[in-house]
Amino acid sequence: MRGMKHSLLHLLGSFALACWANSTIAADKHAAGIGPAFKGPIGLQLYSLRDQFAKDVPATLNQVRGFGVTYVELAGTYNLTQEKFKEQLDARGLKPISGHFAYERYRDDIEGVARDAKTLGLQYAGCAWIPHNDPFDEKTCREAAAVFNRAGDALAKHGLKFFYHTHGYEFQPRGNGTLFDLLMAETNPKRVRYEMDVFWIVHPGEDPVKLLEKYGTRFELMHVKDMRKGTPTGLLTGHSEVTNDVALGAGIMDWPAILKAAKKAGVKWYFIEDESPTSVEQIPRSLRFLEQVKF
Repeated sequence: MRGMKHSLLHLLGSFALACWANSTIAADKHAAGIGPAFKGPIGLQLYSLRDQFAKDVPATLNQVRGFGVTYVELAGTYNLTQEKFKEQLDARGLKPISGHFAYERYRDDIEGVARDAKTLGLQYAGCAWIPHNDPFDEKTCREAAAVFNRAGDALAKHGLKFFYHTHGYEFQPRGNGTLFDLLMAETNPKRVRYEMDVFWIVHPGEDPVKLLEKYGTRFELMHVKDMRKGTPTGLLTGHSEVTNDVALGAGIMDWPAILKAAKKAGVKWYFIEDESPTSVEQIPRSLRFLEQVKF
């Protein structure tokens, strides 16, 4: 009896080991962001872990890799040189696709931006905020368009692509449209691309699906970011409490419709950006959601 029990336990143990191995293989096969429905490619905007990076860069990059993420978007190098930060990324197999740099640098130091972007191995260099007095106005919008066109031309000579990241305040009304429409009209489609941050489209009361349908291939990148139910919208401030960022699928965004429109528009890169204080817990939930979402 004892021998049979031992054999049975051995058999069950082998079976459990086989199941674990198969699940590991399956997990590797369906790494973050490439599930049966959403094909991505999906990455992480490292600003999501800015507090962690301020304390320990190597440990935080290990955490990023532990999420199953390969592609990343940068927003600074956390007191490391570009060379050192790139070494840290390379050591973990993390591939930087894009990065955000300050507006003032595009205006005053575009060759420096190009140098840093090349050192970091980026394909895209972008701007996420236009300095302005509230409300954002037409004069500032036109000035920014001129800066962006010059930046796009300069970066193209280095094999880099320039983009602007939406932030909500650009949707001030103007005539039959908005200042965002003016920004689109005044920037060169061949040199100035856009990154749609879904949160900052919904926050001012706009429809991301309609905007994707309207401007199509101008949007090459996207921040997939959900909004807590009950968050005030229709605001043109570009500001919201970070606690209004929730895991994908837990908020108000219609992700099947948005992702379908993004795919049709030709969005090339998707990045989770979670600015909430609970981003470490929410990022894995967002990745799992993208693996399962149907559209």
